Amino acid sequence: MVRVGIAGIGFMGMVHYLNYQKLRGVKVAALCEQDKTRLAGDWRGIKGNFGPPGKKMDLSQVATYTSLEDLLADESIDLIDITLPPALHPDIAVKALEADKHVFCEKPMALTIRDCKRMSAAANKSGKLLMIGHVLPFFPEYGWALKEFRSRKHGRLLGGNFKRVISNPEWLNNYWSPKHVGGPMLDLHIHDAHFIRILFGMPNTVSTKGRVKNKLAEYWNSQFDYGSKGPVVQACSGTINQQGRSFAHGFEIHFEKATLLFEFAVMGKQASYLCPPTLLTNDGKVKRPKLGSGDPMDAFRAELKEVVSCVKQQSPSTILNGDLARDAIRLCQKQTDSLLGGRSAKL
Repeated sequence: MVRVGIAGIGFMGMVHYLNYQKLRGVKVAALCEQDKTRLAGDWRGIKGNFGPPGKKMDLSQVATYTSLEDLLADESIDLIDITLPPALHPDIAVKALEADKHVFCEKPMALTIRDCKRMSAAANKSGKLLMIGHVLPFFPEYGWALKEFRSRKHGRLLGGNFKRVISNPEWLNNYWSPKHVGGPMLDLHIHDAHFIRILFGMPNTVSTKGRVKNKLAEYWNSQFDYGSKGPVVQACSGTINQQGRSFAHGFEIHFEKATLLFEFAVMGKQASYLCPPTLLTNDGKVKRPKLGSGDPMDAFRAELKEVVSCVKQQSPSTILNGDLARDAIRLCQKQTDSLLGGRSAKL
């Protein structure tokens, strides 16, 4: 039985808690939170853009702490699940690893490469696992694309276009603070940066143009340069001020023998495919695979299942490992450098 201690009871902490309840071989044994109302089980004030609303929870069988030090001193805990703001990730992850705990930390890994390296060094020294919560490959559409890529049955990967745009999240504190969240580059586009890294590796250079807000990328287009014979890869991401379309994402991925298409959006309160997952083949056929429900809660459950399995087997994840997460941060930082500097940035 893997015993988990969750650090932070906000929306994502609640999402993790609820999904751990549906997995075998794992138990949320402890919670750490400074808000005593939430620590007492009243989660009615927690809200998010998917999943069930917060409600009163029975935490009578869960140890509760207001101090991280007390949580880390609990010898019964195997895994610390960090669902706190990004600026807090590095220090807490390092302390947890030094306390001989495995760590699962929500994305982004950190706000700087220096902190990413510090986290990885602590993991290497402790011999414990450090996993970063990049859930996108566990969504059915992206999991399907990853499976098609890994099958190698469509020939060489030629390139891809990726899109992820939201309305400005005015309800989130410190969203546009470089020292706390990092804006849409590190909160939103980090998903696609991670996925691009998995599929294509690291580019030679990146060129980004777009709008800037508070010295952070607001809305932009990036071209990733893999050389004259490499894949052609682009991404569009950021925020818009109109609240009518709260979320949109999608991709077009090109292989020698096939193209994968997908686009989804939430407009008003209506969530729908603009283009369902579609496979185009060289013989003119159009195929639409049967995938999962598309409920984000299912994706987070699959992600946490991977975390628990890795802890049980004492084996790193091929998707959630720190090296990929650090590279995603680097891709994001270089895009920002290019946007602010007005020229391509070398990686």
